[in-house]
Amino acid sequence: MAQTSQFCTFYLDKLLFGVELKGVQEVMRSLDMTKVPLAPAVVSGLINLRGQIVTAVDLRKRLELKPRSPGMAAINVVVRSEDGAVSLLVDEIGDVVEVEETTFERPPETLRGPVRTMILGVHKLNDRLMHVLDIEKVCHMTDLAETVAAVR
Repeated sequence: MAQTSQFCTFYLDKLLFGVELKGVQEVMRSLDMTKVPLAPAVVSGLINLRGQIVTAVDLRKRLELKPRSPGMAAINVVVRSEDGAVSLLVDEIGDVVEVEETTFERPPETLRGPVRTMILGVHKLNDRLMHVLDIEKVCHMTDLAETVAAVR
């Protein structure tokens, strides 16, 4: 019998993404955010999550997708990483899906640039592909700071 894993799924620009469910702390609607001066462009700000200060990362910017439409509220998917809790701002939340390891494939060779390092691969679902994100790579703030320093 093939081993299965559960994923919390969400959408960005109509693309389906997933992170392992065991790494998800919670999912919430849009929260008030405090901007951080001189932060990397992918950092939308800080949120207060019941007394815990959490960095909010715009996943569209992090994955080099087009910006969210004005007025479109983001949903917070709070994940646990080595750097602590981080909120990933997504367009829409999906379902929790359970997949078998046999449906997994590595990222295609055509996927280039920094985005390739953040996508572990895809799971072939019945009607679409689910892009599996590497939470540690997406949330790694040192990489974000180095990217900003290189641009300036």
